Parts: sequence; structure tokens; C-alpha cells
Amino acid sequence: MASLFSKIVSGDIPCYKVAETEEFLAFLDIYPNAKGHTLCIPKMEVDKLFDLDQALYQKLMDFSRTVAMAIEKAIPCQRVGMTVIGLEVPHAHVHLIPLNGMEDAQFIKKEPQQSPEDFQATATAIANQL
Repeated sequence: MASLFSKIVSGDIPCYKVAETEEFLAFLDIYPNAKGHTLCIPKMEVDKLFDLDQALYQKLMDFSRTVAMAIEKAIPCQRVGMTVIGLEVPHAHVHLIPLNGMEDAQFIKKEPQQSPEDFQATATAIANQL
């Protein structure tokens, strides 16, 4: 069965797209730790990050770095943090989270739900920095 993220890649589930290449997709987390919280995924469905072959893993890190630099320009924050947990969705993914304090890195506190317009404006602001 296709993962939630594979359904996003195929277009079966909509997302707030930030960046896309032939191999990767970046989109906003709809339950963000902070405004601008973005997920970077390989389009190929692989369960665990370290199951990616070395070349694809490195390309994902390069893609994530590019997206993180755009987030830092678009979203007021002290820095962009990166984390990999991978328990929620069985599809390798990197969380890029704008950080202003340690609480932003915790997956306990979530931002208040944003409107579709706010999500789209955030995705567009980041995409414009690429």
C-alpha cells in the first residue's frame, strides 16, 4: 500500500508545495512545530532514511539544505533545524523547522492550525527564495 507521502507525490492528496525536482518534493507539514515547518522527501518510496542508497541519501541532504536556506530567508527565525524521526509515516523524510527556541524542536507543541491561505502564503514565500 502506498504511503501517505507517496499519495502526495502522485497528486492523490494535495499539499502546500515548496520545492520539487525529478527526485524530491518539499512541502509544508500541516501540523507544524513552527510556521514554515517543511518536509523533504524522496519521491521514491523508501521506508527509512538510512535505507536510501548513498547517492540518493546525499542528494536528499543537498535538496534539504537548499530548502532550509530558502526557509531561513523567508521565515523569521534564529536558524532552521533538521530532524529525522520517521515513526509517523513509513516513507523517508527530513523535517526542516524554523527555530526560535528549543520548544520549536519538540514534537509535543504544535502551532495553531493555519488557514489554507496562510499555508499557501508561507509555501509561496519559501518557494520565492529558491
